[in-house]
Amino acid sequence: MPLAEPTQPAVAAPIAAGRGRTKTFGLQATRAAIPAVSGSLYAARTKIHPEAVRGTFRTIKWVLLAVTLGIYYLVPFLRWDRGPGAPSQAVLLDLDRGRFYAFAIELWPQDVTYVMGLLILAAFVLFLMNAVAGRVWCGYVCPQTVWTDLFMAVERLIEGDRRARLKRDAAPWTAEKLARRGAKHAVWLVIAWWTGGAWVLYFADAPTLVGQLATFRAPPVAYAAILILTATTYTLAGHMREQVCTYMCPWPRIQGSLTDAHSLNILYRGERGEPRIAAKKAAALRAAGQPAGDCVDCFACVTACPAGIDIRDGLQMDCIQCGLCADACDAVMTRLGRPTGLIGYDTEANCRSRAEGRGPVSRILRPRTILYGLLVAGVGGFMLTSLVTRSLTSLSVLHDRNPQFVSLSDGSIRNGFTLRIVNKRPVARRFALAVEGLPEARVEVVGGTPEALAVPSDATQEFRVLVFAPRAARLAPTTPLSFRITDPASGETAGTRDHFKAP
Repeated sequence: MPLAEPTQPAVAAPIAAGRGRTKTFGLQATRAAIPAVSGSLYAARTKIHPEAVRGTFRTIKWVLLAVTLGIYYLVPFLRWDRGPGAPSQAVLLDLDRGRFYAFAIELWPQDVTYVMGLLILAAFVLFLMNAVAGRVWCGYVCPQTVWTDLFMAVERLIEGDRRARLKRDAAPWTAEKLARRGAKHAVWLVIAWWTGGAWVLYFADAPTLVGQLATFRAPPVAYAAILILTATTYTLAGHMREQVCTYMCPWPRIQGSLTDAHSLNILYRGERGEPRIAAKKAAALRAAGQPAGDCVDCFACVTACPAGIDIRDGLQMDCIQCGLCADACDAVMTRLGRPTGLIGYDTEANCRSRAEGRGPVSRILRPRTILYGLLVAGVGGFMLTSLVTRSLTSLSVLHDRNPQFVSLSDGSIRNGFTLRIVNKRPVARRFALAVEGLPEARVEVVGGTPEALAVPSDATQEFRVLVFAPRAARLAPTTPLSFRITDPASGETAGTRDHFKAP
């Protein structure tokens, strides 16, 4: 279902012929037939003042706003006992130690594949959501939407609803206008500042960092990050708003390839609403047997839209599917004593079916939703299984590059290796090293013994290992070699493979 910008009609090879009109020329058209381009290519933003509405979708948005903001602001203060010496913050990205903690989960830099898997899983979930219900993410839980809703709520609280704000915009500057505008921007800056402050709390112990910030003893990078995030939140949520969704976000341009005629979207049911006519005239026309739609052309849906579009013109790229136009229309229909639902979540297939006099069509399960669902289940199941069964011990080996082998005076051959053991447990451990694949090989550990390789708790330790092949051994130029470490206390093992080099 391709989506076109509301003011840019989609035609083949169009040449602009005036506002709202297009003209297509053949291959033999002369250059003189093409009208000259005049005017500016840049249009200044028209400030949008959405009107407050009440209804089902607005209530859902308030609930999700409270839940998402509560999670964002409060999670850094949750505690989680990981034992002595370990951080007690439930969710923490510890850059100094190179760890990410999420309750009982601890990820190391070597576990970056889990982060990649999480991003892939999030993408597939977003694809599935779009195929089922359009831009439901954008309309309800996208951070830009959530913070813009919060900023708009502050604006209404201080400056009033749509009409009051429009009137105040047109009025000259007075002490009251200056005070209200100043108070609004001050509250916006406080929200933006706390948003940036909450973000840095995910990178250090929250209570400690809050105390340092309050007493100006925090690291300079913390203040810089807060300043940057304060500026971006204030600008994007307070001033740019719908422009972020329309021009900066790539998702509106991607969604057209993910939806089809059976995807739920906020749609205007034209077969019921047309022809539009005032409420008083509609009764007279119906009494005379003439058609009259339920839409009274009150523009309540337009004034309630945070993007300032008219949903009656069809599905548009600017629409974030928030449902506020449906709430506004339902309120009007209720006052007029007419059925609600003139605007609401529906599918294009249903609209066509009703227009043709047939019953409703519902196909939530279809090839693309099944495919996205299987991908979500597959990636999620693989990540969960891998996370549950992952080892807390890992071993890697690096062969000496120069020289690759050394011929000793007694005729034996020596290869050097660097072993790196990762101990992800919160206790110090000792490992026993075994080398397999080379008969009668002798193993030495520089500064230690193969039977007791000590690794501190929650740390990585490197060991210099020398492997000797006796003179009598018949060696190929390259012989596969296996290294295996064992924790005698727990029985946990880890292994890796390399090669023994010989002349």
